[in-house]
Amino acid sequence: MAEQCRGTCGTISTSESYVGEASIGNAPKNCNYVSEYRVPKMDCPSEEGMIRLALDSVKPKVTVEFDTPNRRVRVFHGDNATAIETRMQALGLGATLERTHPVQNSVFARAQVLAEQTSRDEARILKWLLAINAVMFGVEITAGWLAQSTGLIADSLDMFADAAVYGVSLYAVGHSVRMKLRAAHLSGWLQVILAVGALSEVLRRFVYGSEPVSSLMMGFGFVALVANAWCLVLIAKNRDSGAHMKASWIFSANDVLANLGVILAGFLVAWTGSRYPDLVIGLLIGVIVLSGARRILQLKA
Repeated sequence: MAEQCRGTCGTISTSESYVGEASIGNAPKNCNYVSEYRVPKMDCPSEEGMIRLALDSVKPKVTVEFDTPNRRVRVFHGDNATAIETRMQALGLGATLERTHPVQNSVFARAQVLAEQTSRDEARILKWLLAINAVMFGVEITAGWLAQSTGLIADSLDMFADAAVYGVSLYAVGHSVRMKLRAAHLSGWLQVILAVGALSEVLRRFVYGSEPVSSLMMGFGFVALVANAWCLVLIAKNRDSGAHMKASWIFSANDVLANLGVILAGFLVAWTGSRYPDLVIGLLIGVIVLSGARRILQLKA
């Protein structure tokens, strides 16, 4: 199972515990107990997501702490141990309850502090991403129009979609797992709409003609590349914090590829004197955005 997970989920979590989102904003006030589970089939963040989703609707609310490398889960809860155990076993991950005991205030306080810190970090990162993409949308749409470049215009629309995505994700921080998943899916549908718009612009310029300015394409493509590389650095440590952050990582990674494509297209336009490299990169960016949207819509909590 571990080997299979590496092929589908990326790297396995580090030895540091991950604290679930349940404690943010809706922290249970009557967490008098902690139940410790061994979960043999919990190998990566996807199984963590399954557990978070299964326990998200448990009443009263619980807080979950993961130690994925050791395949252990601790659930801080009130007088609802039976409901928690039923849901854990129903997941099919081989979860077994090892013990339930009164919680020490210091332990639960540590869990809450870690969860709150994660939420603050996510909000700070998303604010930066929102600002960067909003500014770059304005820069690229202007440059794309002046340069008659479908590549820059398509990339600017992608930036606009990302800015909206980060705004939605910022709202999702501190909310439940289901809310974060809904936010990610909403951003995915937004990407679909913007991709269709970019592809329509490619078709319009193919039919009616254009004269792309290669120097503007390469110059502003490079500026956008620097901006999106910065976004990737900002989000790297938090990309597995939830569906909304995974969506943000996918968007930024796609943007880097698109920026490289715009720079290459600008070089080919200058070299060949043809407008077709610009049309091709505009088409490819639209397809990349659609592919990213598909991956977002397939995300599970």
